[in-house]
Amino acid sequence: MSATHFKVDLEDIRFVLFDQLKVQDVLKDVPEYSAFDKDLYDATLDECRRISEEVLFPINRSGDRSGGVKYDASNNTVKTPEGYKAAWEQYSSGGWIGAAANPEHGGMGLPMAVGVAVVEMFTGGSMAFTMYGGLTAGVARVIGTFAGPDHKPWAQKLFSGEWGGTMCLTEAGAGTAVGDNRTKATRTETPGTYLLEGEKIFITGAEQDLTEQIVHLVLARTPDAPAGSKGLSIFLVPKFILNADGSLGERNDAFVVGVEHKMGILGSATCTLALGQRTNKCVAYRVGDEGQGMEIMFTLMNEARIGVGIQGVATAAAAHSCALSYAKERVQGTSVANMRDANAARVTIVNHPDVRRNLLNQKAIVETMRSLVYRIAVKNDIAEHTTDKELKAKLHGTVELLVPILKSYCSDQGYQVCVDALQVYGGYGYTAEYPAEQYVRDAKITSIYEGTNGVQAMDLLGRKLRMKGGALFMAWMQEIQQDLAMASFEGFGEQSEMINKALNQVGSAAMHLGGLGMQGKVDGAMLMSMPFLNAMGNVALAVEAMEQARVAKRLIAERGETPHLVGKLVILDYYVKNILPAATGLCKQVQSGDESALDARLFA
Repeated sequence: MSATHFKVDLEDIRFVLFDQLKVQDVLKDVPEYSAFDKDLYDATLDECRRISEEVLFPINRSGDRSGGVKYDASNNTVKTPEGYKAAWEQYSSGGWIGAAANPEHGGMGLPMAVGVAVVEMFTGGSMAFTMYGGLTAGVARVIGTFAGPDHKPWAQKLFSGEWGGTMCLTEAGAGTAVGDNRTKATRTETPGTYLLEGEKIFITGAEQDLTEQIVHLVLARTPDAPAGSKGLSIFLVPKFILNADGSLGERNDAFVVGVEHKMGILGSATCTLALGQRTNKCVAYRVGDEGQGMEIMFTLMNEARIGVGIQGVATAAAAHSCALSYAKERVQGTSVANMRDANAARVTIVNHPDVRRNLLNQKAIVETMRSLVYRIAVKNDIAEHTTDKELKAKLHGTVELLVPILKSYCSDQGYQVCVDALQVYGGYGYTAEYPAEQYVRDAKITSIYEGTNGVQAMDLLGRKLRMKGGALFMAWMQEIQQDLAMASFEGFGEQSEMINKALNQVGSAAMHLGGLGMQGKVDGAMLMSMPFLNAMGNVALAVEAMEQARVAKRLIAERGETPHLVGKLVILDYYVKNILPAATGLCKQVQSGDESALDARLFA
């Protein structure tokens, strides 16, 4: 095996959390976090780094190379790759599934901002493995928040890792059009208890050998429910019905009938789940009221979409880490200055200009994405616990506005970083000997699931920009402009001007698209929703580069130069000159008026 290795960038994670966002100060007065301090956060990060590098990364490679999960049709079971069970025991016994969950429901109670760092590190170690815990945590939160007293205790079983959880939305005929779901829920004589009949596809962890019990969170439709998403309700479907004493009883009629053979994340069981197809007795328990399914599910969907943004950061960071390690070790060719001298000393490829440009581009994207995701997590932490109603509404609005950016832009950019990291290896990157090609395969799904990135762009343009009459978007722009004005006084005048110019172009593009909507040209507006989202994401990361450079400059004055801090200044200059200009081109595309793709003569 190659000497190329993965390392968690704990220095940058700590910089973002403690130097830039100052979570140890900002959240210290929140009663729920009063037991935590910087030393405890530090210890948490250290332990997560150890698990990520020493436990998860090895099984990530071996689990992929062995072909991933194995389905046994004779008994409808799924076996996870070797090492997963032992890793799950460490992962769950440490309480990591519920790291940022409410202690009343069995969680650690860490701030979401620190929880995001935990998830990033584990995902960087093994995305396929961490998905089991991520979905389990999501189901546990829904149960802890919305379930009745009979089922609320299930959340603790899930957060402890004793049970697993799944989210069952997708059906073969519906896909992203969730409102077209056909799974039926028939009432029984017992209030709140139903029998389900249908089939769900692409269900992560619907069968596995990590936990004794699995709880499926299923969207289904009662017989007299209205059409569309408003007619959907949400149900808990346990793999085993519980006995009166809480022990596992008879097998419920919810069986996996196959697993998908995928491009990546091979260690994650992506299953087809049949409900009520054997005995017509798939027992389910309603959560909330009938017709409240999508309302409840959206609380989980928002969390899941932020989680996808974290996956974009994590896979990109891991791929960059391995590529940088390889570039420092791989000796090939001479320096450009000595390229005509056949006898000149050979150098490592990290000395070649194009490789350095590629690595710096990766570094800039990874570190600004991390900054954005963690910042949104801090805003969410404050919003969840403040008693200031105006501040709560403002912060929740910012999170809502930027969720499509986190999901779409960070997943697309994360995938591109993985592709660029593979390029550093040259031909070796295309082989299974090195980890680069696996990161490319694993990362691709992030732009597809939890609502494709095209859907995120439509959500941003069609819903988020219109919220409160566009006030959320305007507030976002104004806050950035204020920060840029302050940065100008701190010696970043040129960079501030460039970012502000791009920001104004995004504002003009938004007005243009709003005008198309008012004219009834909805198709024409939506045609440009993806370029608009990418322009907005491009500028959002430029703002993070600026914020990090400002913090680094202050720290250099206090502590002196370090390669990491100097890197923040370099990244800002690189970003505004090499990455930010793309926003201008995207905004011109948005305002071009081109509707070629709508030509009726195409794709006939």
